[in-house]
Amino acid sequence: MLPKINRADRKQIDQIFKYGKFLNSPNLTFKFIFPQPSLEKERVDLRPTQISFIAPKSVAKLAIRRNLLRRRGYSALSKHIDQFPIGIIGALLFKKPINSVLEIENEIKTILSKIN
Repeated sequence: MLPKINRADRKQIDQIFKYGKFLNSPNLTFKFIFPQPSLEKERVDLRPTQISFIAPKSVAKLAIRRNLLRRRGYSALSKHIDQFPIGIIGALLFKKPINSVLEIENEIKTILSKIN
């Protein structure tokens, strides 16, 4: 599981959906923003990369299955979190259920290639 410091919270996810850009891959959508420096002169490059997974009810009706998807996503993301740009805040949305962690890793690699 990804540490909580590397996961986006609800306020940040609301901002992502309101102001963010997005990238599509066959099974995932990545919505993201690069945060602006705050008034306290906090540097953006000191902020950790924060990415969360979202599994909507349209993908899996049962909460057990949605939680399983999110756990698989976090385990795949933990291997690639350092390859994302520093300070990015994002959310990965499932479009349809994915059964293996390897497929999720391939989707993340596809998104990374589009970002960088």
